[in-house]
Amino acid sequence: MPQRLIDRSPPVEAADPALGRADRPLGRPASERYRSAMPTRSELVEASGRKVAVSNPDKVMFAGPGYTKRDLVAYYLAVADGALRGAGGRPMALKRYVNGADGEFFFQKRAPESRPEWIRTVEISFPSGRTADEVVVDDAAGLAWVANLGCLDLNPHAVRADDLDHPDELRVDLDPVPGVPWEDMRSVAFVVRDVLTDHGLIGWPKTSGSRGIHLNVRIERRWSFDEVRRAALALAREVERRAPEIASSKWWKEERHGVFIDYNQNSKDRTVASAYSVRPVPDARVSAPVTWDELPLCELGDFTLATVPDRFRKIGDPAAGMDEAVGSLDALLELSARQAKAGQGDAPWPPNYAKAPGEPPRVAPSRARRATADGATSGEPKPPNPPKPAGSSTPSPTGRRASTKPLVEIARAATKEEALAAFERWKARHEAIVAQFQPADILVDSMRGRFTLWYRIRVNLEHVPAAERPPQEPLDADYDPWAEMRPSR
Repeated sequence: MPQRLIDRSPPVEAADPALGRADRPLGRPASERYRSAMPTRSELVEASGRKVAVSNPDKVMFAGPGYTKRDLVAYYLAVADGALRGAGGRPMALKRYVNGADGEFFFQKRAPESRPEWIRTVEISFPSGRTADEVVVDDAAGLAWVANLGCLDLNPHAVRADDLDHPDELRVDLDPVPGVPWEDMRSVAFVVRDVLTDHGLIGWPKTSGSRGIHLNVRIERRWSFDEVRRAALALAREVERRAPEIASSKWWKEERHGVFIDYNQNSKDRTVASAYSVRPVPDARVSAPVTWDELPLCELGDFTLATVPDRFRKIGDPAAGMDEAVGSLDALLELSARQAKAGQGDAPWPPNYAKAPGEPPRVAPSRARRATADGATSGEPKPPNPPKPAGSSTPSPTGRRASTKPLVEIARAATKEEALAAFERWKARHEAIVAQFQPADILVDSMRGRFTLWYRIRVNLEHVPAAERPPQEPLDADYDPWAEMRPSR
């Protein structure tokens, strides 16, 4: 079949109400996209003086509005300058949605063996000690190439490919607990801005494209990952001190409230969706840079694959000055030293990292309290764990088990839909207590498996009278993400 060039002329006016808020959608109207019974197998797109093959360009990536792979590629070409400011020149983990946003995804850290000769790679080392050659996107053609692989969002590391040991970016990830209003998210973002300003740094805000807000801070390349993480922890604690009612720096979910400032996103090997990334949500929202003047008025749904290119053409990139606003971490590290002197040492690391010097016990506070009550810290033998209910799941290789505050685990599933379906069945069996839950009592966790995420649902029963609390039941969905790694394989 002959190949052809993607039409890069300005998009047509929307005529299909299924396109939602979009006034000028990319590509063809959805009614035309579904008209072809024999989709083109491959097309070529020109970018940065190269030709990039786009396979199955009519493949639908977002079922609701009908956005295709062609639309995804065209989107990234339309915002290439901004997307490269966020992800260009950095090693990148490929997060591939080969069956579209509604399908499962997988992480591909190693660059595909079959790739154009102009796609650069760099060897990355991980906390496990393993290494991988990861993709480095340098131009618009690279953006088109990764979009063709099904990468909806871009997940670069916080380092440049020419210096993998010294981050040039401090990342502030504001993550709301369930039920937190968007207004509180914006309020915490402004507190973060004030703390950064007081310590000689400039934060560049963007929507996460999901539920939160990110702030990127350009820094000099002279600090290690551990030092950058320490500065991020000091920042998180100071924001919590200034806004204790709505902000939290606590790692354990049972201790969080309001907006969690995730300092661990600055650990080595962590990646965050970068600017202009398209997120896997039904309306194809974008992680969009905004100005501080815009932030009080904007809503997450304002920025989508269909609306952002026109915004980019009209106003450019609000983060265009980021690379010239490089700052020092000295003041935040001095704050960290003062916090440590006052008794605030290190905080918990993610479970897949080696135990760090000075790190507190890697155990949920409620479980630690139980151990103290049982005499485990007084030299007495620790009592054996009670037998697990029949059909309950095996813990992960980290050895961590559910907290006892009092949490009930409901499901572990390969997909979020399966986990939520199990939760609905559980609620139907316990209708009398569900009305007593507060939003933060329902814990839906995205857990990282070997290559993909899996999902766990728990509920916190602390707002339910003790006599009415249901016991731990066999898990309704009992997925074991580590089954293939067990010795019995």
